[in-house]
Amino acid sequence: MVEYEQRGRVAVLTINRPEARNAVNGEVASGMEAALDRLESEDDVWVGIVTGAGPVFSAGADLKAIASGQAAALNTERGGFAGIARRSRTKPVIAAVDGPALAGGCEIALSCDMIVASTSAAFGLPEVKRSLVAAAGGLFRLPRALPTNIAMELALTGDPIPAERAHSLGLVNELVEPGKAVEAAVALAERICANAPVAVRESRKIVLAALTSDDDALWRMTGEAFGRVVQTEDFSEGPKAFIEKRPPEWKGR
Repeated sequence: MVEYEQRGRVAVLTINRPEARNAVNGEVASGMEAALDRLESEDDVWVGIVTGAGPVFSAGADLKAIASGQAAALNTERGGFAGIARRSRTKPVIAAVDGPALAGGCEIALSCDMIVASTSAAFGLPEVKRSLVAAAGGLFRLPRALPTNIAMELALTGDPIPAERAHSLGLVNELVEPGKAVEAAVALAERICANAPVAVRESRKIVLAALTSDDDALWRMTGEAFGRVVQTEDFSEGPKAFIEKRPPEWKGR
């Protein structure tokens, strides 16, 4: 249910259940966790992309699976909902959203570090329309990514916003034509892959911590991160490549 395709240093993870609007069932959740395990374990892959097959990114939880008593299977032990919502990662992941990302689908996108979306995309948490609560991180990740009042609007009305508005508000990094989201996400991933991977991962960690930690903790984390980067082979390669006027050859160690 989740395909894994490597493109150079980039892995594309595709939820492949278009007949069900890429709704999350047990197979999708376990498949996503396995794909993220592979992404994290393969040394020659530095950035991941999560997308959905067909015209919908993901409609969220599979209500048929829930109705048949399979709700627990939509969560994995380490990843939570869809195998990704609570997953601890070291490598950057970009959501390539081509079509609606609603309910749990929106929460999958919010689990990623960046979002590239086409103009056919929309983002929303419609749970309140069904007397539910968005329980896969959307209610606290949205106000970190959007102005509080806008996040409150989405959470309380249940109405989605189009990709254009999401882009103008900063939720979406790049807005593209329909059918171009994965291509644009790969291009963004390749820009990241041009940099030293250990430095990228350490920088990502601090940016995420900045949302919840105080300055004292962040200064400490920054110093520790710099110390780890100094010990890598890539630390000397960066200045050397600059002096020799050539692209650096990163080892990722």
